[in-house]
Amino acid sequence: MTTTDDRTTAAAVDPGPLIKLTIADCAAKVLHSAVTLGVFGALAEGPAGADHIVAATGLHRRMADDFLDALAGLGLLERSGDRYSNAPLAQAYLVPGTATYLGGFVELTNETLYGTWGRLTEALTTGTPQHLDPDKGGFVGDKHKDPEKMKRFFAGLDAYSDRMGIELAGRIDWSRYSSFVDLGGARGNLASVLVKEHPHLTAGVFDLERTRPLFTEHTGRLGLGDRIAFTGGDFFTDDIPKADVIVLGHILHGFDTDRRRELLRRVHESVNPGGRILVYDRMIDDERRNAERLLSSLHMRLVSPDGSEYRTEDVRTWLSEAGFTDSTAEPLLGTHTLVTAAR
Repeated sequence: MTTTDDRTTAAAVDPGPLIKLTIADCAAKVLHSAVTLGVFGALAEGPAGADHIVAATGLHRRMADDFLDALAGLGLLERSGDRYSNAPLAQAYLVPGTATYLGGFVELTNETLYGTWGRLTEALTTGTPQHLDPDKGGFVGDKHKDPEKMKRFFAGLDAYSDRMGIELAGRIDWSRYSSFVDLGGARGNLASVLVKEHPHLTAGVFDLERTRPLFTEHTGRLGLGDRIAFTGGDFFTDDIPKADVIVLGHILHGFDTDRRRELLRRVHESVNPGGRILVYDRMIDDERRNAERLLSSLHMRLVSPDGSEYRTEDVRTWLSEAGFTDSTAEPLLGTHTLVTAAR
């Protein structure tokens, strides 16, 4: 039963943040639809009116004004009179065909997040992972059986790994090393960024054998087919190629703690003496207060039977147990943490 005291207490607290959180997915869907329809590409050459955008994208005129103004309100478009232009953020990252395009990542999240998070309550009460493709299992479902699906999936990952590769290329003193292997490097996109920035490096990718055709096609298209070697295999049963530096990006969060420890021991055996290991993930802050990192961890629990994010201090402990020394941790891209350690 609600009392006068209850109403007085509630009146003293602004419900605005609660309402905003309740409809947060609406803003994300506006962004996803704008990328899918090509709004930012239609404005790549400069300002235009709503009618031009409607003609270029297939947007229905009845929906256009609210949709475009919502994009402006979100900081993705700018409006002057009756003309729209891309805001700096959209011009930098959402124009197709540019080297910094992140639209593939936007489309990937649209494809992978909504179906699974729509089943969050079921997962919370059963503990059962809610796969991206129900009844097909695995984080990518059966996409590996359809090359076109896998290409779209990897294109989304590439959009992010481009930025990660550029960051790692400048963050590490690669002049000290002559080789690296990207563990779980998919079709070699991050590796391609590193070898372009540091041509002296001998590069390798270690991933499941089924990824090889997509790797061969992608690196060949980039003109790097002879610069990056692919080794097919399983992290836990096959020999990991030896290198001065081994990179584990978005790998450890897919396993439970015992498997993480096991994998790091195996990696230690493959890093050349004097080399380093690089680990990056959306690691949870040691105080477990960062909501975005905790949501990432919850996502991994939602889509996999054993995965989750982990604390920075945890991985530094596991690295020490595996035999690595002198570990360091630092922020990466504002969304990740990079932990490195010496062999």
